[in-house]
Amino acid sequence: MAQANGCLRRPKNWGNKGARHQSMSQKFKQGARSVLIVPYVWIGDFVRSHSVVRLLRAKDPDRSVDIVSNTLCAPLADYMPGVRRAIAIDLPRGTLGIALQRQLASMLREAHYEQAIVMSRKWKAALAPWLAGIPVRTGFAGEFRFGLLNDVRFGENRLPRMIDQMGVLTLPKDAPLPKDWPLPQLKIPAKDVDSWSVQLGISDDVRPIVALSPGAVGAGKAWPARQYCELAKELTKDGASVWVLGGPNETPIAKAIVAAGGSRARGLTGTDLRNAILALAMADVSVTNDSGLMHVSAAIGRPTIAIFGPTSPWHWKPLNPIAAILEPPGDERSRKRARIDGNAAVRHRRTDDVTVETVLAAVRKVLADAKNHMK
Repeated sequence: MAQANGCLRRPKNWGNKGARHQSMSQKFKQGARSVLIVPYVWIGDFVRSHSVVRLLRAKDPDRSVDIVSNTLCAPLADYMPGVRRAIAIDLPRGTLGIALQRQLASMLREAHYEQAIVMSRKWKAALAPWLAGIPVRTGFAGEFRFGLLNDVRFGENRLPRMIDQMGVLTLPKDAPLPKDWPLPQLKIPAKDVDSWSVQLGISDDVRPIVALSPGAVGAGKAWPARQYCELAKELTKDGASVWVLGGPNETPIAKAIVAAGGSRARGLTGTDLRNAILALAMADVSVTNDSGLMHVSAAIGRPTIAIFGPTSPWHWKPLNPIAAILEPPGDERSRKRARIDGNAAVRHRRTDDVTVETVLAAVRKVLADAKNHMK
């Protein structure tokens, strides 16, 4: 993906898609008409933030909602209903990056936002909204951000799920959480998929198409490469096409999976997240680790089979319904404890213990159900 220091990001030419990127008092202003969201810029958390967009727009359909992104996640905003634009800038992770912070603040100042909702708890995440003089700056106290924020919230640790921590920032202080949050949505126009698949020469791949996403961030979360290879071999024997998705870090494993799967397998890894988005929109079923692409697949509405090991599905699964959550067998006590203790209760579990036969059976069931539904 082309990198940018800071830009009002312009659309890519997949079909005719028009992308939307472009290079008070201390009392919570629930009726702010122009809102900026500063999310975590990990893929899964960025997808989750669309629930907040939908909540804000449900309260006021004419409200303008923009979102700060990095260039990795920015393509997601093209497909998020209700997002006016993504402001793409690659702020450094390990340093303050004051020059880029000022550059971002300058862009924000020009937009005249009434409120910034700072989901990230990092001190530096609140810096640009403060420098831009956005009147209402809402977020958790986090790293002692008094002053940078003027609508400061507390009790973050009492909210175990990321979506609860994000969503509560849209509510007045001490308001109860809703029973359900709006589901994230990624709406992918068919013309975008058609144009992309023709350009890559994959429009004629045989159905069904099974997308495999073997990447994961965090120790032990990835199902082993050898098991993905075995799965690909069995799926192509069944007559399916197998597409392997991910970033550059997944290219070596993609090559191994493609070698195992043979002529019906393709490696579609690369630096542009848009490729994975469009591939998932075209796939018939998606197999993923607990990863960002799990959330992308679910938000698109693809039947998603998610493999969990040392993380708690209740805390980290997509809000959207998915076809199956596959966990290591046994240890029911730890599974129940995870609802309260989170990952600490299941950190000993290994994705290795989810068998190829279990995943293969789940894929075959999804495909069989889809075929029966079409009859």
